[in-house]
Amino acid sequence: MAALTFTLEKTLIDSSARAGTIQTDHGTIQTPIFMPVGTVGSVKAVTQQQLKLDVQAQIILGNTYHLYLRPGTEVLEAAGGLHKFNGWDRPILTDSGGYQVFSLAANRKIKEEGVIFQSHIDGSKHLFSPESVMDIQRSIGADIIMAFDECPPYPSEYGYAKKSMELTHRWLTRCFSRLAETPDKYGYTQNLFPIVQGSTYKDLRIASCEYISTKNAVGNAIGGLSVGEPEEMMYEFTALCAEHLPKDKPRYLMGVGTPWNLLECIDLGIDMFDCVMPTRNGRNGMIFTTQGVINIRNKKFAKDFSPIDPGLPAEMSQYYSKAYLRHLFVAGEILGLQLASIQNLSFYLWLVKEARTQIINGNFASWKKETLEVIKQRL
Repeated sequence: MAALTFTLEKTLIDSSARAGTIQTDHGTIQTPIFMPVGTVGSVKAVTQQQLKLDVQAQIILGNTYHLYLRPGTEVLEAAGGLHKFNGWDRPILTDSGGYQVFSLAANRKIKEEGVIFQSHIDGSKHLFSPESVMDIQRSIGADIIMAFDECPPYPSEYGYAKKSMELTHRWLTRCFSRLAETPDKYGYTQNLFPIVQGSTYKDLRIASCEYISTKNAVGNAIGGLSVGEPEEMMYEFTALCAEHLPKDKPRYLMGVGTPWNLLECIDLGIDMFDCVMPTRNGRNGMIFTTQGVINIRNKKFAKDFSPIDPGLPAEMSQYYSKAYLRHLFVAGEILGLQLASIQNLSFYLWLVKEARTQIINGNFASWKKETLEVIKQRL
């Protein structure tokens, strides 16, 4: 049992992009990394074997809010934690549920103690406090657990954003206190990442970064972006936060984003990403490839027997044709959703792996420029 460690392997002169290695008790994560989202303990339409073999995922996410409601901590504890429950033996990160509570705006009440919310399943009332959320994440058993925060909406008035940030900071102190009082479960270390908030106000973001840095956590997250603000604003505040967070700790940008968002934010110094986009958009027929973006339902692919993504080394992308994948979508076959999800996740993991290679080789800036022009194309 050892705390998470981060080794910075390569930094660049012409970019803030960096390559590193995170070591956890469940294995190594090479950064920059994309983490597939497995909200209720499952990445939608993709098996754990496919995540390992086809997608080559190094770490996946679970969500505290959803896992607390179903299957519940009693079941997870009886199983020996989420790793044993879902058969994933590599690292897991759990989101604290703060964002889900934020999205339940009509059915929640925020107080100093925590947040009272109604379950989206049966309407039952529950309280999430910094203490209870730490306890729940202990029971889930993730390697990386997130602090309980309030995610303000965009746009937010300055006064609200400031109060929200200060509440998040007070909750963070309680999260650390609770973890110090409670032992790790299941025989391995759980590592807490604080979350930077402050909406789209520079002074608040800097203040939040500075406060969080005093906690000397093993890693730090940037929250409250990609919640409706313009893309350029997201990049501006990502750069600001990366600049003011410790250089020797991994930086995790929560809930981002498109493939081009990933490359731009890697350039700004981000190490870790997650987003439902590859699986959600995949299930709706939007396919991300090394050659550009495909709407697979488009009739022009009906007789296109070329591989789904000839530029991707993943075997699955070579095995099935665009015409076959389109047929599965038109016919309403479940296999179509599965293949699309695997393709998109494989592409995302290929993209961050390739970015890492280019950083290590010192060619990231020029490679990024060329790659963006290709992958943003609509085919």
